[in-house]
Amino acid sequence: MELTNELKVWRARRDITQEQLAKSVGLSRQSIHSIERGKFVPSVLSALKIAAFFETSIEKIFFMGKKDS
Repeated sequence: MELTNELKVWRARRDITQEQLAKSVGLSRQSIHSIERGKFVPSVLSALKIAAFFETSIEKIFFMGKKDS
């Protein structure tokens, strides 16, 4: 199983850039890009910061398995 995410979807809902999100959660824009592409798995702390930014639970952004298309 793999970790999947809908981070790009959540960013689009808020109409924010990767750079804006990165600055808000203390990551680089490249890290956000890599997370969205599934090339990098964020630490628990980073995932918690991202979820807190969007005022939601981690499980709504990050989950195990493939995305439902």
